Amino acid sequence: MQVVLYQPEIPPNTGSVARLCAATLTPLHLIEPLGFEIDDKHLKRAGLDYWEFVDLRVHKSWEEFLRQRPGGRLLFFSKKASRSYTQACYAKHDYLVFGPETRGLPEEWLAIHMERAYRIPMMGTGVRSLNLSNAVSIVLYEGLRQLGKA
Repeated sequence: MQVVLYQPEIPPNTGSVARLCAATLTPLHLIEPLGFEIDDKHLKRAGLDYWEFVDLRVHKSWEEFLRQRPGGRLLFFSKKASRSYTQACYAKHDYLVFGPETRGLPEEWLAIHMERAYRIPMMGTGVRSLNLSNAVSIVLYEGLRQLGKA
């Protein structure tokens, strides 16, 4: 599997996701524009000294990412989706796509790809969303569990 962050905005979140990807040997794709510089000190700090172990790929746009992707399904994760992430049947060539912290994924993507859009259920009514790095962790480890790798 591979993790895709579409236009991430907060450096520590992306750094934490990069650390997770290093720990799980999962490629990480960042889709520009980013809300920070790739050499941002907060980004590096959150990833600590693990950046050399991250298979990092930065793409200028969503369209460039789609052109360069060698295949595999796109699975979209959003609080606006109706099905739980546990209902997905993960495959080793899947791309796990997450949106920016303040906006989430474009609603038209979710409408077009409704059969591949999932959410992480939240029981509390006072919380708008989960932290991006926590959401990626939850989903990635469920996928790895299903594939017998966790």
